[in-house]
Amino acid sequence: MKRTILLLLAALCCALTASAQDLIVKTDAAKIEAKVLEITPEAVRYKRFSNPDGPTYVLPVAQILYIQYANGEKEYYTKTVPAIPLTPATPAASETPATPATPAASETPATPAASAVPAVPGGQYVLKQYEIGELYDRDGVRGVICHLSDDRQHGLVVSLDEIYLHWSEFRKPDLRLAGADNRTDGMANMELVAQYIAANNLSWDDFPAFKWCRDKGEGWYLPAIDELLSIGHNYNGGSRVQNNRQARNKFNDALKGAGGERMDRLVYYFSSTEMDEKNAYTSHMAIEPPYVIEIPKYNKFLVRAVHKF
Repeated sequence: MKRTILLLLAALCCALTASAQDLIVKTDAAKIEAKVLEITPEAVRYKRFSNPDGPTYVLPVAQILYIQYANGEKEYYTKTVPAIPLTPATPAASETPATPATPAASETPATPAASAVPAVPGGQYVLKQYEIGELYDRDGVRGVICHLSDDRQHGLVVSLDEIYLHWSEFRKPDLRLAGADNRTDGMANMELVAQYIAANNLSWDDFPAFKWCRDKGEGWYLPAIDELLSIGHNYNGGSRVQNNRQARNKFNDALKGAGGERMDRLVYYFSSTEMDEKNAYTSHMAIEPPYVIEIPKYNKFLVRAVHKF
């Protein structure tokens, strides 16, 4: 009887444990048993349910179909894709298109926006849509596109070059917390570091990784950890579940073709996001987890700058 009761209690504990886990279902149908820690508009942070004391993983929201929480509730992340407007049909030979009115002498025809491409039949203009791994070279900004908005008209470009640098020059016993804790926007971290420099009578030389990005010109900055993770996922074709050499080759060929350097898959890149006074978050471009680790800011690791467009 006692043995039966113990077995029932063990089974109940197992059932309760199983029900306490969250289930992340990705857009490629892969399932992750997890304990969700934090959800932002850009990413979900979680620990694997089988290793609750292990590393924290970060998964872009764009790769998530839905999350089923421990209480059974589901939260969907898929977005409705707007329909693509149809191209107007060419008039039949028997039809005579209307002749547009001649503008008055004082009228000047409107000039299409610089980002528009040639008109399709019917006089409509279509805004250019970009691709990951495409070379971007406009308005003095030159780099390879590493992140795109849903409409593929805006995003981030990554610098053609990279360099080994310290995040900051402070060591024990003079470790500093600059307050650069933004996980989604590296430009916000650049501004926080600038404020810290001004408030403490320091210089950009005290923050070599930030200085290198800043010296590239207005708008260049050291990416935040979620931006760096997004670069890593897009560099691998949008997912690290499968080995996508073709996507990486396309990205690297664009870098090399523009006179730049290939991305390094064996070394971690510094993000602009601090963990504490000693460490900053870093990520790599390979497919094997963990994708995020903390590294002392006074160590030298790779740095790439990004720019919004």
